[in-house]
Amino acid sequence: MTLTIRQLRALEILDSRGNPTLAVEAQLSDGTTAPAQVPSGASTGRHEAVELRDGGTRYAGKGVRKAVANVNDILSGALEGADAEDRAALDRKMIELDGTSNKSRLGANAILGVSCAVARAVARAHKVPLWQSLAGARTAALPVPMINILSGGWHAGHNIEFQDFLIIPHGFDSLAEALEASVAIHRQVFLLCRDRGLTLTGVADEGGWGPLLSTNEEALQLLTEAIGSTGFRPGEQVSIAIDVASSHFFSEGEYHLKTEGRSLTAAGMIALLRDWCVRYPVVSLEDPLHEDDWGNWPELTAALGGVRQIIGDDFLTTNPARLRQAIQQRAANSVLVKMNQIGSLSETFEVLDEALAAGWTAVVSARSGETEDSFLADLAVASACGQIKIGSVTRSERLAKYNRLLEIEARWRLPYTGGKLRFISR
Repeated sequence: MTLTIRQLRALEILDSRGNPTLAVEAQLSDGTTAPAQVPSGASTGRHEAVELRDGGTRYAGKGVRKAVANVNDILSGALEGADAEDRAALDRKMIELDGTSNKSRLGANAILGVSCAVARAVARAHKVPLWQSLAGARTAALPVPMINILSGGWHAGHNIEFQDFLIIPHGFDSLAEALEASVAIHRQVFLLCRDRGLTLTGVADEGGWGPLLSTNEEALQLLTEAIGSTGFRPGEQVSIAIDVASSHFFSEGEYHLKTEGRSLTAAGMIALLRDWCVRYPVVSLEDPLHEDDWGNWPELTAALGGVRQIIGDDFLTTNPARLRQAIQQRAANSVLVKMNQIGSLSETFEVLDEALAAGWTAVVSARSGETEDSFLADLAVASACGQIKIGSVTRSERLAKYNRLLEIEARWRLPYTGGKLRFISR
């Protein structure tokens, strides 16, 4: 019997930053119900699908009652009786109902909430884990985590310009061992900050530390020292990833490092990152250049992409058209995949599948404004993308995803990607 949609209901909830977002519940023809909660980003690219907000004074304009109403008053009726198991057709119908190029009428948050709630309900109806239902013919695998340890930029009050300094615990036999090492390194960084008398501005949006540093490079020094002093081999067991998020400190053709009192051209930024990759165990760079600098992304990728992962986030915004252009121009070699950047589950899988087919890597990613929904963990496993970026190893909205991954590892014994990442050259 074909499972169809009986009803959709949405309500406004709060995300990890205390801002409104959507929760959607889908009910199927057999009575199965399932929820999904939609994340929200602080550091957003201007090419992302539109997260519909209410404006006005309520919640400083961030309310989502319009998006909630669009689910309850438009999408629920329009999708009643639709095939719940045909993910592509379902998403396509919502996109057609929206009728804009960026989902600005109904809202990417409304469409994504429905897309994910229906997918989870289908999995429950078939009594299979979500990752298995999503995987289809793909060979599911546990991803290597990319874990936030030190933060700046929009995530930590602009204490430094570069947004995040992360670790990739790739030299372990299991996800459980990788997370154990990551917790130890996270704690060690705090101790190093305390011992050096560094002022901690608090825990950043994604659970990393936000110390007041004199330079961006000091974060690399701290992190490399913490990896080694915790007993792990930098570059062999644990390497470093940098989320530069460069668009957020770019203006008038230059990258302005105000905490350091200097500015860099694109050539200067490439030279800086090349130097850091030589002197520190850096294996991954995210948004190293401005999101619209199509001229210099290929140059940076040619210079560093042979042995480093060059990730497009704001640059690609999980958009299939931008991904295809970047593949053609060799403008990166990896894509950060955020469901709410594009606004539907089928388009998210389209980006994941096309990137992997082109020989790129892909990183399934959370947002800075998250919920306790663990959907993202199942998505990363189902896609076999090999990497996941959730945030740090603190805060419940982050741990919900890590704990789901630990559950999947313990219950289903899926293969772990650790040690198999091709950009690890050491």
